[in-house]
Amino acid sequence: MFKRNTLNLGGAALCGTLLLSGCANQMSQRSEHEERIERKLLDHSLQIDVGEPKVLELPQRRVRIHEQKTFEVTEYDVTRRYDRYTPYQPWRKVYEIPLGAVALVAGVGANIVNVFALGNLPDSMTRDWISTGIDGLNPFMNVQSRGRAQQNLAGIDEVQRDKRMEYSSLPWNERPVEVRAGKQTFELTTDRNGVLRLNLLDSPFAEQDLNHIGKLQITVEDAQDDVHTDSSLTISSTLRSKLLEAHSLIYDDLEDDEVSQWVHRVKRLSELGLEEEASELEQSLIELTRNDPELQSEFLKSLTKDAGRLVADPGAN
Repeated sequence: MFKRNTLNLGGAALCGTLLLSGCANQMSQRSEHEERIERKLLDHSLQIDVGEPKVLELPQRRVRIHEQKTFEVTEYDVTRRYDRYTPYQPWRKVYEIPLGAVALVAGVGANIVNVFALGNLPDSMTRDWISTGIDGLNPFMNVQSRGRAQQNLAGIDEVQRDKRMEYSSLPWNERPVEVRAGKQTFELTTDRNGVLRLNLLDSPFAEQDLNHIGKLQITVEDAQDDVHTDSSLTISSTLRSKLLEAHSLIYDDLEDDEVSQWVHRVKRLSELGLEEEASELEQSLIELTRNDPELQSEFLKSLTKDAGRLVADPGAN
């Protein structure tokens, strides 16, 4: 008697558990397809082109810096498969059981009609109605519902489609560059084309005594990939001897000088072989006298007569 009661209680507990937990209604799998590209860095280097000659005879130099990378590029076709199901909710059986009975009867009827229709009725009437009816009458399973469907990742399939090497060479644009002059180290910045413009007559070099410094050490570093490179430029002794005088000719106060002194500055820079600096000073003085046509005309005539320079009259146009 005791054993029979125990079995009865165990069976009732099992049925209750099944009724409460229910079964998930499995649906057809869903797949997603995408392309994935994997880029692996194989080589990373920096290149400094200091130009020619390696010895500076003029105070200005444009240094070009490039960043070069080599990648291994692999393309994959990726397919993700998902198992879909309708989670069980016991309270839905309140309306699913009567609707299931109706759907089952309708499905059986549709199959009978399909016999006379020579099998032309759609599967949504002959098969789906019967399947919906059975699920609705099953107390441990809900009817399939796309709106309530949940999914779990069942697997991922990857197929390699292509594998190749890619190379890039880009300017070191607007990035820091260290320039060492003697014991001093300066941090400069390249322009958007990766060009570092060095000018020994401009800051920060103008404030240094370069007379005893024979070399500029240029260093570029990418801390992220621990990549660096360096190069150097030698400053000729001839150029070093000109820098102090040239700096005075360019930067000493201009407004208190006479026209003859302006012309002397331009002419002297030209004599030192610093033609670019002479032209820049010449244009600065022309702009300075723009609002005084008489002074400007005097300056231009003196440039032609005393310095032998061919200057276009800015007012001719």
